[in-house]
Amino acid sequence: MNRKISLFLMVFFSVIAFAQKTVSGKITDEDGVAIPSASVTVEEPGKDAILAYGITNSKGEYKVTFTSSESNVDLKVKAFNQKPLTKQIPNSDQTLTFKMQSEATEIKEVQLKTKMITSRGDTIAYDLKAFDSKNDRTLADVMKKIPGIEVNADGSILYQGNAINKFYVNGKDLMEGGYGTINNSLPKDAVQKVEVLENHQPVKMLQGKIPSDAAAINIKLKNSVTMTGRGEVGTGFGDPWLWNVKLTPMFFGQKSQWVVNYKTNNVGEQVENEGNIIGFGSSWEGRRGNASQNNWLSVENASVPNLPVKRYLFNSVHYVSANYLTNIDKKKEWELKVNANYTNNAVERESTTNVNDFQQNTSYGYSFLNNFYTDKLKGELIFTKNAKKGFFKNVTTFSQFWNADRSDANRYDNIAGNRFGSEAVQSPTSSFQNSLSTIIPWKEKMVNLKSYINYQDDYQTLQITPANYLQIPFRATPAGPLTTIPFAPGSVAFQTYRMKTLDTSHSANISFTAKGWTFTPEVGVDFSTDNLTTDFNGVTTGSTPDFGSSLYENSLKFTEFKPFASVGINYKSDAWSVFSSLPVNFNNIKAEDPFRNVNKTLSRTTFTPNLFAQYSFASFFKASVNGNISNNFGDIQTAYAGYILTSPGGFNVMNASNPIPQTTTKSLGGRLEYRNPLNNLFFNAGYRLSDAKNNLLASSSVNASGFSVIEYIERENKRETNTLYGEVGKYFPKFKTNTSVTFNQSTTISQSIRNNDLLDNKNLSNALGFKFNNTYFSWMSVDFNFSKTWSNRTNGILQGDLGKAEGYTHNLNVFFYPLENHTVGFYWDQINSSQANEEYKNGFFDLSYQYSWASKKVDFELKWMNIANRKVFERVDVGDASISQTTMLLRPSQVMLAVKFNFK
Repeated sequence: MNRKISLFLMVFFSVIAFAQKTVSGKITDEDGVAIPSASVTVEEPGKDAILAYGITNSKGEYKVTFTSSESNVDLKVKAFNQKPLTKQIPNSDQTLTFKMQSEATEIKEVQLKTKMITSRGDTIAYDLKAFDSKNDRTLADVMKKIPGIEVNADGSILYQGNAINKFYVNGKDLMEGGYGTINNSLPKDAVQKVEVLENHQPVKMLQGKIPSDAAAINIKLKNSVTMTGRGEVGTGFGDPWLWNVKLTPMFFGQKSQWVVNYKTNNVGEQVENEGNIIGFGSSWEGRRGNASQNNWLSVENASVPNLPVKRYLFNSVHYVSANYLTNIDKKKEWELKVNANYTNNAVERESTTNVNDFQQNTSYGYSFLNNFYTDKLKGELIFTKNAKKGFFKNVTTFSQFWNADRSDANRYDNIAGNRFGSEAVQSPTSSFQNSLSTIIPWKEKMVNLKSYINYQDDYQTLQITPANYLQIPFRATPAGPLTTIPFAPGSVAFQTYRMKTLDTSHSANISFTAKGWTFTPEVGVDFSTDNLTTDFNGVTTGSTPDFGSSLYENSLKFTEFKPFASVGINYKSDAWSVFSSLPVNFNNIKAEDPFRNVNKTLSRTTFTPNLFAQYSFASFFKASVNGNISNNFGDIQTAYAGYILTSPGGFNVMNASNPIPQTTTKSLGGRLEYRNPLNNLFFNAGYRLSDAKNNLLASSSVNASGFSVIEYIERENKRETNTLYGEVGKYFPKFKTNTSVTFNQSTTISQSIRNNDLLDNKNLSNALGFKFNNTYFSWMSVDFNFSKTWSNRTNGILQGDLGKAEGYTHNLNVFFYPLENHTVGFYWDQINSSQANEEYKNGFFDLSYQYSWASKKVDFELKWMNIANRKVFERVDVGDASISQTTMLLRPSQVMLAVKFNFK
């Protein structure tokens, strides 16, 4: 391992240092007045290729770093209303000052070969017209074709493989991280260009002082005041009747913005995910996150295939959301935002699984028919001031869930025979959060105060009828043998759970800035308390087990009190971005359950540093390293001592004599990026090493019917993961083609215990991906993606080829334009898998015809999905000591007619 790290670091730093030369100096006019925003480029003589470029600052100063094997290079300077000049200079470090002659020109910025991509400082702008095809309608459709950018189904965006931190429209952050709705519904015709803001610090007070390694997206519309949006109304043939409605009007003005969204369908589209927070901004803004339930109890769930969701999701969803932003002062510094959404969703799912357990030399099977009901409401009120001389942000969030799950279960094995059970979970949850962060200027310093409060009340009940469906192993005493609970035929088993959570965090820091360095000492305190009560009941034949005993009850209070002190050290220059945090944490944890004789305490002082350093060189390269140490001392889920039936598949239990869990994680990574808008080439490559050390180890006992009990024993164990990844993408403007290749290799080594056997687990997985889209021909456009995966899993029980698995997936979309305003689409999804000497090939085909009423911007589409009417999907999975074969129900063939339109 050390050899791998050393080799990586040697290559990493040798790339940085190899043959770099720097030219710096100052550009002035004939009178000696500094010229800002002049472009300085370095080229090899006689070649039409720019090696590097730079822009002069407000003082006329420039700095360009380049790499070339030539003895001389050409240095070219251009500026607004100045005569361009070219000078051949030696390939060496030097300082050069130039005086430019006046000449009327109209150069406004650096134009990089073509107008489709322009760059200025850390901002790269893309003209959408250069990338769209005749079949594209929304912003997301076009952004998928931009080099260096990936767009997921929920509208989330990755740049150079990493999530963006902000999504702006005309410089305003209306959606506060939940930008999927705009990305998927904003008509492309309303957009002038897409800007990528690299190394974006969203807090204006911190720009140039506290660096960031994340990028943001800004959508520049054609008009400063825009009323637009996208709508769709569709119906289809099938059992039941099919519908798909999408209505998303939008308004973007100089003072206010709003988006209203209503989407409903039963055709397998997960429109409710567009409301998720997928851009998390900066920690200086306070805490942001998706409200979620503490789902401890669940019914047994049918498996889902590794297919696009639209192929298997049987849903009936209604999703409505509204987002509003307005400036509330004349300076337009203060913003009020109101966000709300409501989801009502019903999902049906079905699968059948047969298992061969070769550790116990047994076989069993099960099938589940699920109905999941989601009913949730969320509202937010946000006040923000983000100015150069002050920052304030307060976010108040309320969430309410009324979810319910159902399962009709059937299990069969050679011992207990066939058994049928009905399972139901009710899970209402109430949640309130308030996050406050403010930065106050104090002379040359900045004072940051942050406060976070979260209160949540979860209540869940699990019911199984009849109780003797369960063949659950348990121990009558902590050290006793495993036996099966003898439930009375026809009786009902109940598991109840309730937890009330209070989580708070308060901190204050002050920042000092000098010569590019910023030091931020901080003090604060985190406090949380969880109150857990659970009980399990059922009627048995005989005297054991006694469900009135403490064996199945919990009344646990779990408290964490953590004062901390930290120093943040940040540095920002033209080439370097460094930020680090050096926190000391005083951890105090207490778990109390007098009924179960639980009284655990932990007091530990920890030092958890983290560091990120990035170096920009040769105009197009960025090299970075990062490392951190973190400690986790468990939570209430690892402290209870009574049996909890978290799922009808078996109990979970913690030993009352076990200490509080402790996990220490160390990670180290490096990354090299190259993004060159001059020739439309982007790539990144990196390596990550993560090492987690635990003091408790999970031990599962599985019986011949497939039911289990999971316990934890005190035993030091480690989990080590090594990951190597890379991506390269290029856009060929002459052929209107965008391509990219990705690779990922990950090795994980860990330990577990199954039926008293210690398993040394090793999983080696590889993934290769390729993306291609082409709009060169006026009569055709092509989108093609494929991924190839292969892995090998071993643990001492698995032998030979049993642990090997391979997969292949491709998505091909071809659009033909035989006549003006007519489009014929062909879609092919292919999913192949092989494991345990079994191979499955699953192909899905769709066909569409679309007529466009161009003057009204209305499309009429007829689409036939799953032409082959494939109704099931099969898959083989290898577990720790078993092989399972699963058949999953898919959506049948269906025909949809839709009308799609822009609101304006």
